[in-house]
Amino acid sequence: MVRFGVVGTNWITERLLEAAAQVEGFALTAVYSRSAEKADAFADQYKAAHRFTNLEEMAASDEIDAVYIATPNTYHAEQAELFLRNKKHVLCEKPLAANCEEVRRLVDAARESGVLLMEAMKSTLVPAFKTVQSNLHKIGPVRKYIAGYSQYSSRYDKYKEGIVLNAFKPELANGALMDLGVYCLYPLITLFGAPNQVQSQAYMLASGVDGQGSVILNYDEMDAVVTYSKISNSHVPTEIMGELGSILIDKIGSPEHAEIRYNDGTVEKLEAEQNYPTMFYEVQEFVNLVEAGKLESDMNTYERSYETMLVMDQIRKQIGLVFPNDK
Repeated sequence: MVRFGVVGTNWITERLLEAAAQVEGFALTAVYSRSAEKADAFADQYKAAHRFTNLEEMAASDEIDAVYIATPNTYHAEQAELFLRNKKHVLCEKPLAANCEEVRRLVDAARESGVLLMEAMKSTLVPAFKTVQSNLHKIGPVRKYIAGYSQYSSRYDKYKEGIVLNAFKPELANGALMDLGVYCLYPLITLFGAPNQVQSQAYMLASGVDGQGSVILNYDEMDAVVTYSKISNSHVPTEIMGELGSILIDKIGSPEHAEIRYNDGTVEKLEAEQNYPTMFYEVQEFVNLVEAGKLESDMNTYERSYETMLVMDQIRKQIGLVFPNDK
Protein backbone atom coordinates (compact mmCIF):
# COMPACT_ATOMS: atom_id res chain seq x y z
CA MET A 1 0.00 0.00 0.00
CA VAL A 2 1.35 3.43 -1.01
CA ARG A 3 0.27 6.16 1.41
CA PHE A 4 -0.32 9.42 -0.48
CA GLY A 5 -0.52 13.04 0.47
CA VAL A 6 -1.99 15.61 -1.90
CA VAL A 7 -0.82 19.19 -2.34
CA GLY A 8 -3.58 21.24 -3.92
CA THR A 9 -7.29 20.92 -3.18
CA ASN A 10 -8.70 21.84 -6.59
CA TRP A 11 -10.84 20.13 -9.24
CA ILE A 12 -7.92 18.26 -10.79
CA THR A 13 -7.03 16.72 -7.42
CA GLU A 14 -10.66 15.72 -6.99
CA ARG A 15 -10.64 14.07 -10.41
CA LEU A 16 -7.42 12.22 -9.64
CA LEU A 17 -8.75 10.95 -6.30
CA GLU A 18 -11.94 9.72 -7.94
CA ALA A 19 -9.82 7.70 -10.39
CA ALA A 20 -7.30 6.62 -7.74
CA ALA A 21 -10.09 5.13 -5.62
CA GLN A 22 -10.12 2.30 -8.17
CA VAL A 23 -6.35 1.72 -8.03
CA GLU A 24 -5.33 -1.18 -5.83
CA GLY A 25 -2.49 -0.08 -3.57
CA PHE A 26 -3.46 3.61 -3.38
CA ALA A 27 -4.32 5.11 0.01
CA LEU A 28 -4.92 8.80 0.70
CA THR A 29 -3.62 9.64 4.16
CA ALA A 30 -2.82 13.38 4.11
CA VAL A 31 -3.98 16.69 2.64
CA TYR A 32 -2.16 20.01 2.44
CA SER A 33 -3.74 23.41 2.05
CA ARG A 34 -2.60 26.87 3.12
CA SER A 35 -6.00 27.14 4.77
CA ALA A 36 -6.68 24.83 7.74
CA GLU A 37 -10.39 25.10 6.98
CA LYS A 38 -9.89 23.92 3.39
CA ALA A 39 -7.51 21.16 4.46
CA ASP A 40 -10.02 19.86 6.99
CA ALA A 41 -12.96 20.02 4.59
CA PHE A 42 -11.05 18.26 1.80
CA ALA A 43 -9.62 15.63 4.15
CA ASP A 44 -13.07 14.96 5.61
CA GLN A 45 -14.55 14.60 2.13
CA TYR A 46 -11.94 12.03 1.07
CA LYS A 47 -11.42 10.44 4.50
CA ALA A 48 -7.76 11.41 4.93
CA ALA A 49 -6.55 11.15 8.52
CA HIS A 50 -3.86 13.85 8.44
CA ARG A 51 -4.07 17.53 7.55
CA PHE A 52 -1.22 19.97 7.03
CA THR A 53 -0.87 23.70 6.53
CA ASN A 54 2.94 23.56 6.59
CA LEU A 55 4.65 21.87 3.63
CA GLU A 56 7.92 21.24 5.50
CA GLU A 57 6.04 19.34 8.21
CA MET A 58 4.18 17.31 5.61
CA ALA A 59 7.36 16.48 3.69
CA ALA A 60 9.02 15.26 6.89
CA SER A 61 6.00 13.26 8.03
CA ASP A 62 6.18 9.51 8.48
CA GLU A 63 2.49 9.28 7.54
CA ILE A 64 3.09 9.48 3.77
CA ASP A 65 5.23 7.58 1.26
CA ALA A 66 4.37 9.69 -1.78
CA VAL A 67 2.79 12.97 -2.79
CA TYR A 68 0.67 14.22 -5.68
CA ILE A 69 1.31 17.87 -6.51
CA ALA A 70 -1.39 19.86 -8.32
CA THR A 71 -0.57 23.47 -7.50
CA PRO A 72 0.06 26.28 -10.04
CA ASN A 73 2.95 25.50 -12.39
CA THR A 74 5.30 28.05 -10.89
CA TYR A 75 5.39 26.11 -7.58
CA HIS A 76 5.90 22.60 -8.99
CA ALA A 77 9.70 22.49 -8.86
CA GLU A 78 10.10 24.05 -5.41
CA GLN A 79 7.46 21.84 -3.84
CA ALA A 80 8.49 18.65 -5.63
CA GLU A 81 12.13 19.12 -4.64
CA LEU A 82 11.15 19.57 -0.98
CA PHE A 83 9.42 16.18 -0.96
CA LEU A 84 12.13 14.47 -3.00
CA ARG A 85 14.82 15.68 -0.58
CA ASN A 86 12.70 14.20 2.22
CA LYS A 87 12.75 10.86 0.35
CA LYS A 88 9.10 10.96 -0.69
CA HIS A 89 8.04 9.70 -4.13
CA VAL A 90 6.56 12.49 -6.26
CA LEU A 91 3.79 12.39 -8.87
CA CYS A 92 3.69 15.96 -10.19
CA GLU A 93 1.01 17.37 -12.44
CA LYS A 94 2.09 18.45 -15.91
CA PRO A 95 4.06 20.44 -16.81
CA LEU A 96 6.61 19.02 -14.37
CA ALA A 97 8.22 22.43 -13.90
CA ALA A 98 8.38 25.92 -15.43
CA ASN A 99 11.63 25.42 -17.39
CA CYS A 100 14.18 22.75 -18.25
CA GLU A 101 16.67 23.80 -15.57
CA GLU A 102 14.02 23.10 -12.94
CA VAL A 103 13.36 19.69 -14.52
CA ARG A 104 17.06 18.89 -14.37
CA ARG A 105 17.16 19.90 -10.70
CA LEU A 106 14.21 17.63 -9.87
CA VAL A 107 15.72 14.65 -11.68
CA ASP A 108 18.98 15.16 -9.77
CA ALA A 109 17.10 15.35 -6.47
CA ALA A 110 15.14 12.17 -7.22
CA ARG A 111 18.28 10.25 -8.14
CA GLU A 112 20.22 11.50 -5.13
CA SER A 113 17.38 10.56 -2.76
CA GLY A 114 16.64 7.23 -4.43
CA VAL A 115 12.92 7.92 -4.93
CA LEU A 116 10.50 7.95 -7.84
CA LEU A 117 9.64 11.14 -9.72
CA MET A 118 7.03 11.05 -12.50
CA GLU A 119 5.30 13.71 -14.54
CA ALA A 120 1.54 13.14 -14.44
CA MET A 121 1.14 13.15 -18.23
CA LYS A 122 -1.98 11.01 -18.39
CA SER A 123 -2.38 10.75 -22.16
CA THR A 124 0.71 8.62 -22.84
CA LEU A 125 -0.39 5.98 -20.32
CA VAL A 126 -3.94 5.28 -21.50
CA PRO A 127 -4.65 2.13 -23.56
CA ALA A 128 -5.46 4.06 -26.76
CA PHE A 129 -2.07 5.76 -26.90
CA LYS A 130 -0.21 2.52 -26.25
CA THR A 131 -2.19 0.93 -29.09
CA VAL A 132 -1.19 3.77 -31.42
CA GLN A 133 2.44 3.32 -30.41
CA SER A 134 2.39 -0.43 -31.10
CA ASN A 135 0.68 0.01 -34.49
CA LEU A 136 2.71 2.97 -35.75
CA HIS A 137 4.82 0.74 -38.03
CA LYS A 138 1.77 -0.11 -40.13
CA ILE A 139 1.62 3.31 -41.80
CA GLY A 140 5.18 3.11 -43.11
CA PRO A 141 7.70 5.95 -42.81
CA VAL A 142 6.01 8.78 -40.92
CA ARG A 143 6.13 12.13 -42.72
CA LYS A 144 3.88 14.41 -40.66
CA TYR A 145 2.32 14.73 -37.20
CA ILE A 146 -0.52 17.22 -36.80
CA ALA A 147 -1.89 17.72 -33.29
CA GLY A 148 -4.10 20.37 -31.76
CA TYR A 149 -5.62 21.09 -28.38
CA SER A 150 -7.83 24.15 -28.33
CA GLN A 151 -10.31 24.58 -25.53
CA TYR A 152 -12.03 27.86 -24.80
CA SER A 153 -11.34 28.67 -21.16
CA SER A 154 -14.30 29.54 -18.99
CA ARG A 155 -11.95 31.99 -17.27
CA TYR A 156 -11.43 33.90 -20.52
CA ASP A 157 -14.85 35.50 -20.17
CA LYS A 158 -13.74 36.99 -16.86
CA TYR A 159 -10.46 38.05 -18.48
CA LYS A 160 -12.39 40.03 -21.12
CA GLU A 161 -14.26 41.73 -18.28
CA GLY A 162 -10.93 42.87 -16.85
CA ILE A 163 -10.63 40.16 -14.17
CA VAL A 164 -7.39 38.20 -14.60
CA LEU A 165 -7.73 34.79 -12.95
CA ASN A 166 -4.89 32.30 -12.37
CA ALA A 167 -5.18 30.69 -15.82
CA PHE A 168 -3.87 33.88 -17.46
CA LYS A 169 -1.20 34.97 -14.99
CA PRO A 170 2.46 34.71 -16.11
CA GLU A 171 3.61 34.83 -12.47
CA LEU A 172 2.02 31.37 -12.09
CA ALA A 173 3.77 30.04 -15.25
CA ASN A 174 0.42 29.61 -17.00
CA GLY A 175 -0.92 30.18 -20.49
CA ALA A 176 -1.94 28.15 -23.52
CA LEU A 177 1.44 26.50 -24.12
CA MET A 178 1.91 25.32 -20.53
CA ASP A 179 -1.69 24.26 -19.99
CA LEU A 180 -2.62 22.76 -23.39
CA GLY A 181 0.32 22.81 -25.80
CA VAL A 182 2.24 20.39 -23.60
CA TYR A 183 -0.42 17.74 -24.34
CA CYS A 184 0.52 17.90 -28.04
CA LEU A 185 4.29 18.08 -27.56
CA TYR A 186 4.81 15.30 -25.01
CA PRO A 187 3.23 12.53 -27.17
CA LEU A 188 5.19 13.82 -30.18
CA ILE A 189 8.48 13.48 -28.32
CA THR A 190 7.41 10.13 -26.88
CA LEU A 191 6.82 8.76 -30.38
CA PHE A 192 9.56 10.50 -32.38
CA GLY A 193 12.10 11.99 -29.98
CA ALA A 194 13.35 15.56 -29.85
CA PRO A 195 13.08 17.72 -32.99
CA ASN A 196 15.99 19.32 -34.80
CA GLN A 197 14.38 22.74 -35.11
CA VAL A 198 11.44 24.63 -33.59
CA GLN A 199 9.60 27.59 -35.13
CA SER A 200 6.71 29.13 -33.23
CA GLN A 201 4.32 32.05 -33.05
CA ALA A 202 1.61 33.07 -30.62
CA TYR A 203 -1.12 35.54 -29.85
CA MET A 204 -0.06 37.20 -26.60
CA LEU A 205 -2.57 38.59 -24.13
CA ALA A 206 -2.04 41.87 -22.34
CA SER A 207 -1.58 40.01 -19.05
CA GLY A 208 1.67 38.59 -20.44
CA VAL A 209 0.70 35.00 -21.30
CA ASP A 210 -0.11 33.37 -24.63
CA GLY A 211 -3.77 32.96 -25.48
CA GLN A 212 -2.97 30.66 -28.37
CA GLY A 213 -0.01 29.50 -30.44
CA SER A 214 1.28 27.26 -33.19
CA VAL A 215 4.56 25.45 -33.69
CA ILE A 216 6.36 23.73 -36.58
CA LEU A 217 8.90 21.13 -35.48
CA ASN A 218 11.38 19.72 -37.98
CA TYR A 219 12.90 16.21 -37.93
CA ASP A 220 15.26 14.49 -40.35
CA GLU A 221 12.51 12.80 -42.36
CA MET A 222 9.28 14.38 -41.10
CA ASP A 223 7.81 17.47 -39.56
CA ALA A 224 5.16 18.21 -36.97
CA VAL A 225 2.56 20.95 -36.65
CA VAL A 226 1.14 21.68 -33.21
CA THR A 227 -1.61 24.20 -32.40
CA TYR A 228 -3.19 25.12 -29.08
CA SER A 229 -5.54 27.75 -27.72
CA LYS A 230 -7.36 28.82 -24.57
CA ILE A 231 -9.40 31.45 -26.43
CA SER A 232 -11.10 29.23 -29.04
CA ASN A 233 -12.34 25.67 -29.49
CA SER A 234 -11.31 23.05 -32.04
CA HIS A 235 -12.90 19.70 -32.90
CA VAL A 236 -10.26 18.37 -35.31
CA PRO A 237 -8.59 15.02 -34.49
CA THR A 238 -4.85 14.47 -34.33
CA GLU A 239 -3.32 12.81 -37.39
CA ILE A 240 -0.05 10.94 -37.90
CA MET A 241 0.59 10.68 -41.64
CA GLY A 242 2.74 7.93 -43.10
CA GLU A 243 3.52 6.77 -46.63
CA LEU A 244 1.09 3.83 -46.34
CA GLY A 245 -1.72 5.55 -44.45
CA SER A 246 -2.67 7.77 -41.53
CA ILE A 247 -3.50 7.21 -37.88
CA LEU A 248 -6.30 9.39 -36.53
CA ILE A 249 -6.59 9.96 -32.77
CA ASP A 250 -9.79 11.47 -31.39
CA LYS A 251 -8.33 13.65 -28.60
CA ILE A 252 -4.61 14.08 -28.07
CA GLY A 253 -5.11 15.26 -24.48
CA SER A 254 -7.07 12.15 -23.47
CA PRO A 255 -7.11 9.60 -26.30
CA GLU A 256 -9.92 7.05 -26.33
CA HIS A 257 -10.32 6.05 -29.98
CA ALA A 258 -7.89 5.67 -32.88
CA GLU A 259 -7.96 4.20 -36.36
CA ILE A 260 -5.72 3.68 -39.36
CA ARG A 261 -6.92 4.85 -42.76
CA TYR A 262 -4.80 3.12 -45.39
CA ASN A 263 -4.08 4.52 -48.84
CA ASP A 264 -6.26 1.85 -50.47
CA GLY A 265 -9.30 3.13 -48.58
CA THR A 266 -9.54 0.42 -45.94
CA VAL A 267 -9.96 1.42 -42.30
CA GLU A 268 -8.59 -0.46 -39.30
CA LYS A 269 -10.01 0.38 -35.90
CA LEU A 270 -7.30 0.34 -33.24
CA GLU A 271 -9.32 -1.14 -30.42
CA ALA A 272 -8.19 -0.31 -26.90
CA GLU A 273 -10.42 -1.23 -24.00
CA GLN A 274 -10.54 1.58 -21.46
CA ASN A 275 -12.59 0.59 -18.44
CA TYR A 276 -11.42 3.31 -16.08
CA PRO A 277 -11.25 7.12 -15.95
CA THR A 278 -8.31 8.61 -17.85
CA MET A 279 -6.34 9.53 -14.71
CA PHE A 280 -6.58 5.97 -13.36
CA TYR A 281 -3.73 4.84 -15.61
CA GLU A 282 -1.17 7.40 -14.42
CA VAL A 283 -1.90 6.54 -10.77
CA GLN A 284 -1.71 2.82 -11.51
CA GLU A 285 1.62 3.28 -13.28
CA PHE A 286 3.01 5.28 -10.36
CA VAL A 287 1.81 2.87 -7.66
CA ASN A 288 3.12 -0.13 -9.60
CA LEU A 289 6.53 1.52 -9.94
CA VAL A 290 6.73 2.35 -6.22
CA GLU A 291 5.70 -1.17 -5.21
CA ALA A 292 8.25 -2.67 -7.62
CA GLY A 293 11.02 -0.42 -6.27
CA LYS A 294 11.55 1.27 -9.64
CA LEU A 295 12.76 4.87 -9.73
CA GLU A 296 11.64 5.92 -13.22
CA SER A 297 8.71 5.22 -15.53
CA ASP A 298 9.51 3.48 -18.82
CA MET A 299 6.91 5.66 -20.54
CA ASN A 300 6.95 9.04 -18.80
CA THR A 301 10.73 9.09 -18.53
CA TYR A 302 12.99 11.81 -17.21
CA GLU A 303 14.39 12.30 -20.71
CA ARG A 304 10.96 12.89 -22.23
CA SER A 305 9.99 15.37 -19.52
CA TYR A 306 13.27 17.22 -20.05
CA GLU A 307 13.13 17.21 -23.86
CA THR A 308 9.51 18.39 -23.85
CA MET A 309 10.37 21.23 -21.48
CA LEU A 310 13.42 22.12 -23.58
CA VAL A 311 11.15 22.53 -26.63
CA MET A 312 8.72 24.61 -24.55
CA ASP A 313 11.60 26.81 -23.39
CA GLN A 314 12.55 27.41 -27.03
CA ILE A 315 8.95 28.28 -27.89
CA ARG A 316 8.68 30.69 -24.97
CA LYS A 317 11.92 32.39 -25.97
CA GLN A 318 10.62 32.88 -29.52
CA ILE A 319 7.25 34.30 -28.46
CA GLY A 320 8.58 36.35 -25.53
CA LEU A 321 6.81 34.45 -22.75
CA VAL A 322 8.79 34.93 -19.52
CA PHE A 323 8.09 33.49 -16.07
CA PRO A 324 9.56 34.51 -12.69
CA ASN A 325 11.15 31.02 -12.54
CA ASP A 326 13.42 31.97 -15.45
CA LYS A 327 15.27 34.66 -13.51
